Amino acid sequence: KQAKMSARDDTTGEFKDDRKQKQQDVRHANITQAKAIADTIRTSLGPRGMDKMICLPNGETIITNDGATIMKNFQVEHPAAKMLVELSKSQDIVAGDGTTSVVVIAGSLLLACQGLLSRGIHPSQISDSFGLALAKAEEVLYKMSIPVDLSDRDHLIKAATTSLSSKVVSQNAGLLAPIAVDAVTAIADVQGDMVDLRNIKVVKKLGGTVDDTELVNGLVFEQKASKAGGAPSRIANAKIAVVQFCFSPPKTDIENTVVVNDYQQMDRILREERNYVAGLVKALHKTGCNVLLLQKSILRDAITDLGLHFLAKAKILLVRDVERDDIEFICKTLHCVPIASPDALRPEKLGKADLVEEIETSSGKIVKLLVPKPSKTMTILCRGSNKLMLEENERSVHDALCVVRCLFKLKCMISGGGAPETELAVRLAEYAKTLAGNAGPCVRAYADALEVVPYTLAENAGLHPISIVTELRNRHVQGEQHAGINVRRGQVTNMLEADVIQPLLVDTSALGLATECVRMILKIDDIVMTGAM
Repeated sequence: KQAKMSARDDTTGEFKDDRKQKQQDVRHANITQAKAIADTIRTSLGPRGMDKMICLPNGETIITNDGATIMKNFQVEHPAAKMLVELSKSQDIVAGDGTTSVVVIAGSLLLACQGLLSRGIHPSQISDSFGLALAKAEEVLYKMSIPVDLSDRDHLIKAATTSLSSKVVSQNAGLLAPIAVDAVTAIADVQGDMVDLRNIKVVKKLGGTVDDTELVNGLVFEQKASKAGGAPSRIANAKIAVVQFCFSPPKTDIENTVVVNDYQQMDRILREERNYVAGLVKALHKTGCNVLLLQKSILRDAITDLGLHFLAKAKILLVRDVERDDIEFICKTLHCVPIASPDALRPEKLGKADLVEEIETSSGKIVKLLVPKPSKTMTILCRGSNKLMLEENERSVHDALCVVRCLFKLKCMISGGGAPETELAVRLAEYAKTLAGNAGPCVRAYADALEVVPYTLAENAGLHPISIVTELRNRHVQGEQHAGINVRRGQVTNMLEADVIQPLLVDTSALGLATECVRMILKIDDIVMTGAM
């Protein structure tokens, strides 16, 4: 009997050892795969970060160092690696900036987890300790943050400039940062708590340089005005109709063929078509309209040559092929109502604009529409000498807009250049000494992992990372909480004096999302594959 019990215990012990080994292998594989993604993107962090060339399946190429764009185009299969891709997307949604930092911090925390696991500390204890460290870190960040007065335009511009400093278009930050600040300030509500970036439309037009990017208080249409001979190209004090029906003869609902064997019948058909189109233009002109925005039609031509002729005679400027998705934005800008049928043509449904004109650019014509101030919407016209630069310009403007929006959401800013992460590393190390049990080593590992940000900033700038981070840490121990890495001078300076500032929301969001993702990966002990039923 004792022999049987001994054999059963040996079998149970072997089973437990195998299960424990499998759990360790799964965690190791997850951490290794996720950390590989973080190591790939780490070289793109900071003002001196490297760019990535992304080759898409359709043959197009993207050159960028924007973390969200790089992560979005990663083709990964491992579930843990996909979690880091989703992590970057989450940071882009919450803050719009810091998409590279959040992945780099997550990768460093995962490396710290490997060391703690090898020391025999249970994953649940590590996860709980990381939660304690996060709560303390947020407390430290709030203490070192500086309140922002939203009426102080210079502070907002400095924050937007810091965001643009790591982009390909960093040399144009002096132009793009004020554009982003003015656009967000214009659409913010009275209290300044709510900013909807859908009220800012970014229009891309190939040609010119990034310096030609401008903020328009109104609308910009990429297509030229459609007109026949004698049609106007510039109208002041415009009355605008947004029309969703066609200025062309109607067609039957089903496919059919009409056979005409008499020229008198042919003349009658043409005359009826002419009278129908002329009647539409007369009804439009009667309302006082002198600018027509015509929605794109997929069933038949939105307007025929005959319609263009009549509109030119009535001195009405036409912009055709307006996308259905843009109608809501246009109506909000012009304070008008879309007109869905000829019977609904009324003067009270028209919008007003100070000026509508067709402008010549190096790559074709555009139509610019200026509305009276204040307006509920704004338009940013992005320019670029080639497609790669134009797309990077658009991404950079989006990041700058998101940074300014963050300051409206949470009216606090914080120094950049690795100063917050170093301050957290020093303060969390002190906090770890007050904790008992395994929580102390875990919080200390969390603190050491945050030093990856200043280390990477120095490394990417070509500086000696160990000496720079050591000096930076000493300055923070002495109480200089705003000391950071000035990559332009290659030394440690006060980041507030160097105007390197960023929204507090970017840091708190990055730290919270990275910690949450690492805790989730840490608690996975098995991967279950399910097949189709």
